[in-house]
Amino acid sequence: MTDEPLVLGIETSCDETGVGIVRGTTLLADAVASSVDEHARFGGVVPEVASRAHLEAMVPTIERALKEAGVSAKDLDGIAVTAGPGLAGALLVGVSAAKTYAYALGKPLYGVNHLASHICVDQLEHGPLPEPTMALLVSGGHSSLLLSSDITSDVRPMGATIDDAAGEAFDKIARVLNLGFPGGPVIDRYAREGDPSAIAFPRGLTGSRDPAYDFSFSGLKTAVARWIEAKRAAGEEVPVRDVAASFQEAVVDVLTRKAVRACRDEGVDHLMIGGGVAANSRLRVLAQERCEAAGIRLRVPRPKLCTDNGAMVAALGAEMVARGRSASDWDLSADSSLPVTDPHVPGRAHDHDHDHVHEVGKDNLYS
Repeated sequence: MTDEPLVLGIETSCDETGVGIVRGTTLLADAVASSVDEHARFGGVVPEVASRAHLEAMVPTIERALKEAGVSAKDLDGIAVTAGPGLAGALLVGVSAAKTYAYALGKPLYGVNHLASHICVDQLEHGPLPEPTMALLVSGGHSSLLLSSDITSDVRPMGATIDDAAGEAFDKIARVLNLGFPGGPVIDRYAREGDPSAIAFPRGLTGSRDPAYDFSFSGLKTAVARWIEAKRAAGEEVPVRDVAASFQEAVVDVLTRKAVRACRDEGVDHLMIGGGVAANSRLRVLAQERCEAAGIRLRVPRPKLCTDNGAMVAALGAEMVARGRSASDWDLSADSSLPVTDPHVPGRAHDHDHDHVHEVGKDNLYS
């Protein structure tokens, strides 16, 4: 037996219904139901479709996770859920489910931040996070540099995208190249057979007077699209693999350059990379090269833990329990723009943590 908290996490911020179960920093189950195929014909995520898919997948995915972990719901020490940021309707499904299970089981409820969860998931792979940790989060909705001295209470934004996130740019260029959706994996695949130096695409916000840690991929996206259109207008064949490689190189060059600079400027010797784009093979290679050259230790979870999943939410929830953070109130709601400076949404009665849980936990409503 162990005193490490056993926590179930629910993630529904976008198109993945993720349910994870961890004990401390040990991953026991990571069940995911994806609706990506339902969105592919639209070329992007449709919020209403995602919400309906979460509704259908929620209970079966929770049951699958419990079975995979070999634990009973009544043995849980808490339930964590992504409260934001994300798609409002999708978040509401997850929050409603988490509140229902927590109430029925008489367990504390933790509404946590999606971005902080992406950082915390690395504990399941490489052990406790160093304090402080610099994190580069790159996904379809976020490209951010974050400095965390305590993942449960102190996350400071260093820089963020001012327009398209890196993942959005991958999706849009894949669409222009007629490669399908989602764009990240297919661009990565084609880029492996292309020349990253074939086309000199621009690097956004890298001038001496530009913000040191902010990102911009809109100009790059437009430059690539216009280059492709010009080739087609001239009746020439578009070298898809070279375009993919050159575009990808422009993105990862900027991401890694700014992340390493932030580490140096802040005197931080660890860099953690998370989010869906962290699964990109070229980003991993270039980040490793630049971190080694700068004397920085790189931490990147395995690809499955980089994309949205319930394990990352459970990991942050377990950390909340372990550090005695306040549980959320029953009126917890989804916040599509929850700031990263709020790693979790605590209850208002900080001096009476979990009292609201004990009151309803006298009679277990869950069998």
